[in-house]
Amino acid sequence: MSFRLFGGSARAFSPRPIALTLAATALILASAASAQESTDIESTVTYPAEFFAQYEPYSVNDMLNRIPGISTARGGGGGGPGGSGGANRRGLGAGGDQILINGRRIAGKENEGNSQLARIPANQVQYIEIIRGTSGDLDVRGGGQVINIVLLAAESRSSVAVELNTDRYHDGTIGPGGSISLSGQRGAFNYLFSVESEPRYEFRDGFETSILADGSPNDLVVRKEYREQDSYTMSSSMGYDLTANDRINFNFQMKQEDPPGTADRVIIDQRVTPNKMTIEYDTIPATASAWEVGGDYEHTFANSSRFKTLFIVNQNESESTRHAYRENGNGSDKFLYLANQSVQKERIVRSSYSFSLNDTQDLELGIEGAQTILDAQLQLGLPSSTKPSSPLFGGLAQSSNTDALVEELRYESFIVHNWQINDRMSLESTLLYETSTIEQSGDVSNSRDFAFVRPKVDYRFDITPSIQLRASIEKDVSQLSFSDFTSSVAGGDDDQNALAGNPELAQEQSIRYEANLEYRMPNDAGVLSTKVFYHDLIDVIDKVDVSTATSIQSANGNIGDGERYGIELDASIRLGFIGHSDMLLTSGVQIEDSSVTDPFLGTDRRLRQAGRGSFRLGYRHDLTAQSMNYGFNYNHGFEGNRKAYDIDKIEDYNSGDFLTAFVEKVGFMGFTYRFEAMNIMEGERCRVRNRYVGGTIATGYLNEIEDSCSNTGIKYAIKIRGTF
Repeated sequence: MSFRLFGGSARAFSPRPIALTLAATALILASAASAQESTDIESTVTYPAEFFAQYEPYSVNDMLNRIPGISTARGGGGGGPGGSGGANRRGLGAGGDQILINGRRIAGKENEGNSQLARIPANQVQYIEIIRGTSGDLDVRGGGQVINIVLLAAESRSSVAVELNTDRYHDGTIGPGGSISLSGQRGAFNYLFSVESEPRYEFRDGFETSILADGSPNDLVVRKEYREQDSYTMSSSMGYDLTANDRINFNFQMKQEDPPGTADRVIIDQRVTPNKMTIEYDTIPATASAWEVGGDYEHTFANSSRFKTLFIVNQNESESTRHAYRENGNGSDKFLYLANQSVQKERIVRSSYSFSLNDTQDLELGIEGAQTILDAQLQLGLPSSTKPSSPLFGGLAQSSNTDALVEELRYESFIVHNWQINDRMSLESTLLYETSTIEQSGDVSNSRDFAFVRPKVDYRFDITPSIQLRASIEKDVSQLSFSDFTSSVAGGDDDQNALAGNPELAQEQSIRYEANLEYRMPNDAGVLSTKVFYHDLIDVIDKVDVSTATSIQSANGNIGDGERYGIELDASIRLGFIGHSDMLLTSGVQIEDSSVTDPFLGTDRRLRQAGRGSFRLGYRHDLTAQSMNYGFNYNHGFEGNRKAYDIDKIEDYNSGDFLTAFVEKVGFMGFTYRFEAMNIMEGERCRVRNRYVGGTIATGYLNEIEDSCSNTGIKYAIKIRGTF
């Protein structure tokens, strides 16, 4: 049975046979593993720097890639429908990034711990911890496991890491890049400075066929899209021990991206004889920039209790303009002008006090305040014989001119209780009270207040030193996307220029039931993991009808309740049982399903673009005697019924397999030389779109079926890396 927490009705959940079968498999695995009980595995698994020396790693990322089960440890949580996690979360929260540097959380979002792993040289690391238990000493909560990178402690140390790279794309374009980072320590002061230039050019080659409802041919479209997106990033992280009990840290990041693009389309109308050909092209100038500043202060009292406060201030600014032209016999005619500008600002302050109740229990009390502001404008210009043209709309007539300012003030008060029940069991209980006020001005004026109680219980049981059971129940609340409040640019549909906003949108919520069983093999031989989950979803967000008297249109809105459930099986094994402990094989399979009632058809269906699951396989072979390693990573998404329903169209998505291979060697002058081939199988991104006219997908009739695919081709990369 599944029950709602804190309001709502209880709803029975019929167990799915496949989920029960796979869950039973996990329990059998646990029973078999208990017969092989080992006594050398603790809740915290430690890998000293000496362990990695044989691999000659360049960065912390290289070290982590040699640890079995690391992908599971870095999985985190809180994402997906009804979840508050994810990269676009506002505020900081107790979860998020599960990476600690020297036991502390980095006061950043764009510049958080996970983003720094490629910048920290391996020769600066003392040891790496995989923390599988819960503790009041941790700066993060809610993750399955926490990774702690402990750097060398020395009066004086420094290291310079340099990387040069060149990418070659399938249209022959060459994109150079590189990075340099300086890290070290001078007494009580430690630092990391880095500068990076990364090529992110993309050439997407696409093809579309279209037929009418009666099966007769409609048109053919050949697309070629180009986008320059060189990314320049400068970041720093600094810490200073004021006293033995006081520490301050400061982080900074600045990023500049100018992603201008162009697009060419050749459209062949097959409804006439001879076929008619139309040529269209777009120019899309664009700019994007972002910066972030963060810092924290921590004081440890004589009784080992801790006070910590941190702040983060960031800003993201982007602007893009689409000029669309159609060629005629004497030149070209402009038929679309679409400009979108946005500035998003965020200011966060978070403070907490943690202390011990007794030898087995800890308590943390805290509060977080976050202000988020979005200032967005959208201008749409179209040809008109009755309206005057304007240079403000690209020389076309004004069709739409929207302006919106959205501001949210959100506060989280939280209390976290950690209880080490005994040597094998721990329980972490969290109670969070969230309040927020969202105000919108501009074309629409609106103000709303929200309040949520969000409890969570996280239980850990070391069945044996090798086997751990983790189980959690959590009430979570997603964050509203500000872009859903206002008109925004429509991507991926040539017949739709902009998307409508919905100022009445409410947060999607979920009750999350999750259980994980992990078996760590003796002698670091591998990790086997099974996770089952069931998410009870409330106020699911999807497309709703916001049509006017003159047009049929939709916007994101709340469509009712739903559910999501599945199982994840992961294995990461060293092939020592066949005499090759230097080979690491990783694999994982996720099987899931979901259910919600479609607001247009009234039928039961999956969540928007929710697939059936995926499979991944990875292989790495370290030839330490030759200072060389090679391997591959393969990802496959299960096909079928990955659909998106809109008011006048139904889209079915499918993506091809993705394969990356690499070979790496430490050679001349001690540099590391790496060759990568990405998207070797040229996995296509495909979509079948059914368009309806004369009403909605429920009241209208099928008019056209579009079948399109595109791919970015194979990309080759050469990297030369060294540490001084």
